[in-house]
Amino acid sequence: MNFSFALNATDGAARTGVISTPRGEIRTPAFMPVGTAATVKAMRPESVRATGADILLGNTYHLMLRPSAERIDRLGGLHKFMNWDRPILTDSGGFQVMSLASLRKLTEKGVTFKSHIDGSKHEITPERSMEIQKLLGSDIVMTFDECPALPADRTRIAESMRLSMRWAQRSRDAFGDRPGHALFGIQQGGLERDLREESAEALRVVGFDGYAVGGLAVGEGQEAMFGCLDYAPAQLPEDKPRYLMGVGKPDDIVGAVKRGIDMMDCVLPSRSGRTGQAWTRRGQVNLRNARHADDPRPLDETCTCPACANYSRAYLHHVVRSQEMIAGMLLTWHNLHYYQELMGGMRDAIAAQDFADFETRFHAMRAEGDIDRL
Repeated sequence: MNFSFALNATDGAARTGVISTPRGEIRTPAFMPVGTAATVKAMRPESVRATGADILLGNTYHLMLRPSAERIDRLGGLHKFMNWDRPILTDSGGFQVMSLASLRKLTEKGVTFKSHIDGSKHEITPERSMEIQKLLGSDIVMTFDECPALPADRTRIAESMRLSMRWAQRSRDAFGDRPGHALFGIQQGGLERDLREESAEALRVVGFDGYAVGGLAVGEGQEAMFGCLDYAPAQLPEDKPRYLMGVGKPDDIVGAVKRGIDMMDCVLPSRSGRTGQAWTRRGQVNLRNARHADDPRPLDETCTCPACANYSRAYLHHVVRSQEMIAGMLLTWHNLHYYQELMGGMRDAIAAQDFADFETRFHAMRAEGDIDRL
């Protein structure tokens, strides 16, 4: 079975469909929990699946440094290594090299850098990135690119984008013919519409199985990001999946889907869960706050996740303040459950041609804020 994408319904620019892979179907719009180091922190893989996730994201940079792609390959590949038998997307390593590594040197060939873990020296080129992702065995592979932080001047953005497009061609050449596996190109160009179009055209010429909108959620703010998404997804092929990298908060996700995005990922639901923050229909709830100490009510009375079905706000407050491991486990499960419920609601609304009403209800509920304190 090869990789394919079927678009089932649209409502305005919003789309719902199915990505088919040999390891299973991915319902879109899809949110991908982030398994940075072959684990979604505080979650067992079967628990992540129970939240409704169809696909996970793995991180090339972190896995190449520890335990190494070669070791994972010897042990049977990333799916077997982390006990996840469904699709995995791996990023290329480019963003982490730029944001985490020290003493970076960027050339036409690629990037040399020192590991943030032990200072060891490494090099990633488009060819090496493809090799690492093949060793990992990921189902969806991302081209190696450079992502400058915003704001940046137009000259810097243009030079970076054109370098990324040259690297996209090299990534395509190195990826080769791998039936059942997909390669996604990454559009760059900052907030410059013409540079985004130039990038999209370069990617179309090369030809990819899917296309990502890269270089957003890097400091430009939601208004600027939405302004770019008003045109960037439509510059990409309509019959291929569109992936917005590194997004985001629930209102970011709804706004991105409204503008034609099919796939997203973000560490936010798991990271927030480990710091006592819960995302709910009514917005963000901080379980560290003393107002929850005597509250016997669930975090969200309509939620069916274990944290809401079996525990009170008072208990969640207690384990958060006591720094018990179960706090991160329960709140991460809740957050991932909420994110997947949000995606399912949008898929249903698009299919029913009801996305505008869904969006109105979504924002109205969040505007009400958390339930009144006792």
